[in-house]
Amino acid sequence: MTEQENINYKRIAEAIAYIKANFKTQPNLDEVAKEVSLSPFHFQRLFSEWAGTSPKKFLQYTTVEYAKTLLKENQATLFETTHEAGLSGTGRLHDLFINIEGMTPAEYKNGGKALTINYTFAESPFGDILVASTEKGICYMAFSDNEAVAFSMMQNHFPNAYFKQNTDLIQQNALYIFSQDWSKLNEIKLHLKGTDFQLKVWETLLKIPLGRLTTYGAIANQIESPNASRAVGTAIGHNPVAFLIPCHRVIQSTGVFGGYMWGNTRKTAIIGWEGAKKQLEF
Repeated sequence: MTEQENINYKRIAEAIAYIKANFKTQPNLDEVAKEVSLSPFHFQRLFSEWAGTSPKKFLQYTTVEYAKTLLKENQATLFETTHEAGLSGTGRLHDLFINIEGMTPAEYKNGGKALTINYTFAESPFGDILVASTEKGICYMAFSDNEAVAFSMMQNHFPNAYFKQNTDLIQQNALYIFSQDWSKLNEIKLHLKGTDFQLKVWETLLKIPLGRLTTYGAIANQIESPNASRAVGTAIGHNPVAFLIPCHRVIQSTGVFGGYMWGNTRKTAIIGWEGAKKQLEF
């Protein structure tokens, strides 16, 4: 991103953080604009460009009451396979669209030895992102506020792999997910390093439709391990593929959004953005 785009992104991130911290008082446009030192008109336009919706609608989608309403109204149908199996909506990620292939036991144990991993840095609506791939599919994807730190974290995940900064077709296809025209995407393959339990949890996350939220307990029930909410939370925390595997759609049972590996503000932004996009489908 350019210097000005970085400034704009940081301003919108500050605005989102302010809205999240003050949603109970329902701050108006003037109040939030003043917080980020912009005129209401300029702020309205800039926010809409970055978040895809107005500040007022974004506030509606990011309150705890909204989260609770989603859970209450959609609890019975959150994982309905009949709803998810068809490609009726342009904005749904599901297990027929993104397929996971676990790495072999040897690849898992030796830290990716003999694997060649291509990687590149790209832009997204939620900040810069690092995306990496093997010949079989996307193996890593993380939001990148600092390229050196992001690369180091990826190296820790695959300590014995050979890394090459190179953009390939696998990465390009995955990055099209941010174009907002998901109906034209090819199937995305993921090549992931994880335990059987982690892979099961990540596959279940893919079944959460866009614009819906669920809880750790609901995920545990879905994988038929109702007492494993804590283990589910740990597996979600180790999700190696940001956004494509939508761990941001899992919140606490109280309705609080909870933590996120790539920052709570970014999680709030993604939930609000997806809620707004879902609303536009109707």
